[in-house]
Amino acid sequence: MAHLCGLCLALRADHGQFARIVTNYDGLIVSVLTEAQTERAPEMRRTAGPCPLRSMRTAPVAKGEGARLAAAVSLVLASAKVRDHVADRDGLLKRRPVAAAARRVAAGWDRAGARTGAELGFDTAVLVDAVDRQTGIESLAGPGTSLLTVTEPTETATAAAFAHTAVLAGRPENAAPLAEAGRLFGRLAHLLDAVEDKEADAASGAWNPLTATGTPAGEARRLCDDALHGIRLALADTEFTDGKLAHVLLVHELRRSVDRAFGSTLCSHGPGGEPAGSFGPPPGNPYAPGGPHAPGGPAGPPLPPEPPRGRGLLAGCMVWAGLACTCQLCCAGTFHDPWSGQEREGLCHKCDCGDCCEGCECCSCGGEDGGCCDCGCDC
Repeated sequence: MAHLCGLCLALRADHGQFARIVTNYDGLIVSVLTEAQTERAPEMRRTAGPCPLRSMRTAPVAKGEGARLAAAVSLVLASAKVRDHVADRDGLLKRRPVAAAARRVAAGWDRAGARTGAELGFDTAVLVDAVDRQTGIESLAGPGTSLLTVTEPTETATAAAFAHTAVLAGRPENAAPLAEAGRLFGRLAHLLDAVEDKEADAASGAWNPLTATGTPAGEARRLCDDALHGIRLALADTEFTDGKLAHVLLVHELRRSVDRAFGSTLCSHGPGGEPAGSFGPPPGNPYAPGGPHAPGGPAGPPLPPEPPRGRGLLAGCMVWAGLACTCQLCCAGTFHDPWSGQEREGLCHKCDCGDCCEGCECCSCGGEDGGCCDCGCDC
């Protein structure tokens, strides 16, 4: 959250309030990598004011060159996405006045990103060139075209951004392994978007790399698994001051993202190394939905309780007033949201983890998956 908020505030500080719309989770990894390679210092954080997305709480947020580089990269890539939607005449962009306004916004983001990038020594032209080449590659791609040909521009752009974090951190020896990690991260991002959007693209008639190249799901999964393995190896070759968060995001969370996209936690290879035909549970799995050991089954755990139903506007306001008058909003450890019914934390109730994560050795147990295990640390 410190890096996400830091990216958002860096966009506002350098480029104005409207630029905050391009805040994204992928971009914050640039900020995380920069900080992971530098010695932690008090000036790397600042206290941000209350924000509705943080339940109107203040919070320490990341600041500095890493957040600014993340902002520049996010602006340029968001500009490219806007231009792509304009070219495809998506939605309201079919209308000329709306398309013209979108093009002006995109051009402004391009200039703003280039300006910040130049101040940080990063040439955003490599990002713009990669995006421009993407359109041409997609127009020529067809059945039999390698997916890696289609993902190459994205790989080049993310490799440049990842490598420049080593320059900002004063660790030039890290540039090569981080460029490799960035290249594979770009490949994963492109492929996961293609997998998740395949059905929607087919329904709308939009271009999708898997459909256009005739690539089966098994091959896409194999490429994703190879990229995950390569990222882990590249991070192992990188000298970090504190790489815990980078490891969690680029190893553990990326693995979960791949599993979610393909609907399974299974490897893409079946017995004998052949691609599995599907990514669901194997036939006869007693833990599969409907099986005896599935949640709610005769031998399985009970189903979780249904989430509380939401209240209407008037009822929610009345409950909110009651919580406010009884001080539960600020003083209670937890309370239920007046509208959604979800459990919330009191505004004055802060968790101070202190040093509970110091000395966490969750990745030094020498597990079979490259030295990683689940330590269960929630901080």
